[in-house]
Formats: sequence, C-alpha cells, structure tokens
Amino acid sequence: MINSIISFKSKQGCAIPDLQLARVFIKDLFETLFICNGAENNKAVVLSTRVNNHTKALEELCYPVFQEFETAKRHSEIFFDNLHILFEKCLLDAKAILEADPAAKNMDEVLVAYPGFYAIYVHRIAHQLHLQKVDVLPRLFSEIAHSQTGIDIHPAAQIGESFAIDHGTGVVIGETSVIGNSVKIFQGVTLGALSVQKEKASNKRHPTIGSNVVIYSGATILGGETEIGHNSVIGGNVWITQSVPPFSIVLQHNDISISDKKSFTEPMNFMI
Repeated sequence: MINSIISFKSKQGCAIPDLQLARVFIKDLFETLFICNGAENNKAVVLSTRVNNHTKALEELCYPVFQEFETAKRHSEIFFDNLHILFEKCLLDAKAILEADPAAKNMDEVLVAYPGFYAIYVHRIAHQLHLQKVDVLPRLFSEIAHSQTGIDIHPAAQIGESFAIDHGTGVVIGETSVIGNSVKIFQGVTLGALSVQKEKASNKRHPTIGSNVVIYSGATILGGETEIGHNSVIGGNVWITQSVPPFSIVLQHNDISISDKKSFTEPMNFMI
C-alpha cells in the first residue's frame, strides 16, 4: 500500500498548494478589499501592510506550482499589479446586483451577504491567475467558492463587466463560456457543453452570451456554437442548443391545470 501511494505521488506534475492557506487568502483579501471594521482598519499604512501580507501568501501558494521561488514571486507581483482592475470590476458587479435586486437594501448588504457577489469576486481572482498560466491554483480557488456558494464557475470563463448572479445556487458556467457586459442570471442556470468528449477539450464547447442579457432560473444553454444575442431574455427552464438573435425573448410554455381541491377525487400521495 505505501509503495503504491509513493508511486502515485511521484507521478504528479507538481505539488498541490495548501488548501487551508488558499481559503485564508481568499477570505483575508476579501476583507481587505471590501470590509471596513472601523477607521483604524481603513488607514493607508494598515491597508499597505495587509496587501504586503497577501502578496507573500500568494507567493507561498504559487511556489508548489512552479517549484521556484523567483517565479512564484513574479506571479504574485503580476497579480497584485492588476488588483486595482479586479477591484473596480468587482465594484461594478456589486453595483449591478444592487440595482437589479429589489431585495438588496444597500451595497454593504450585497458585499457581505450575497453568494453571487462572492462567487464573482473569487472568479475574478481565479481568472487573473488563469491568464497568468498558473496551474491548479485557479481551480482550487473556484472550487472553494463552489463549495461555499453552490455556484460553479470555471476560472477560464470570460465574463464581462457588471455581472449579476441572483440567488445563485446551482449555477454552472463552463470553461469556454464567454459572457458580455451587464448580464444577469438566476439560480440553476447552466452554460454547458453539448459534448464532453476528451479529445474536444481544446475546442470552444460552451455558449457565448451577449451583453444586456437576462437568463432566468433553470435555463440550460449548451454548445460552443450557441450564441445568445445581446438584449435578449431567456425564460426559466428553457433548453437551448441553437443561437438566438439579439432582442429575442425565449419562453417555455407549459400546460398547467388548476382544479378545485374539494372536487378532485384522485389520490395525490407524493413522497419526495
């Protein structure tokens, strides 16, 4: 048994970043960027110290991937050089959620209590590291967000500005998905692939969503050649495998029967 474990581990391409450190990094960076716990917490010297600590933590997370300190340090520096861009994009996402959801009372509520925003925040981080060609770590980050929110976004997915996820549980956004600006999606939406054949892994397998599109709960949109035109509305529970022109409304029509319960004699003993 021990020899089998040793043999298996010796074939792994790289060491795995520490999962607990990854969780702490995501949480602490979130607090630095978005949470103010008083005036002392908001001073430049405090924020600078925290960012320096985050930079070192990311170096530590990158080191197992590259097995080289200077390379790990360089990727951490590149990431934090782009942090101001990621921060501004996240604020646009939070604003989009606030403006789209009548239940959202203020920006603070969106930042601390909306799983959709948290999942988008983690995706912005993971996608930046994906662009830097850092292996393993982006997927680790995305799976941490997935486990916390029920929202599964592949770090390679390209997502535009002002992206809003409402509720969010069960959302799946595949690797080669492309999403435009000002898109809003609800819980249970899948942007998936028509084929899961391994030999097609390098192809575009997931749909393209134009700007200003709303996709309601339970909708499934599949295929790399499928494009949802801008300013369209996709209704709940639809199944789409072909392109939709701009300014379209796609609806699923169901026949629903409503009867008087008192006159309905058929037994209905459902067990779930």
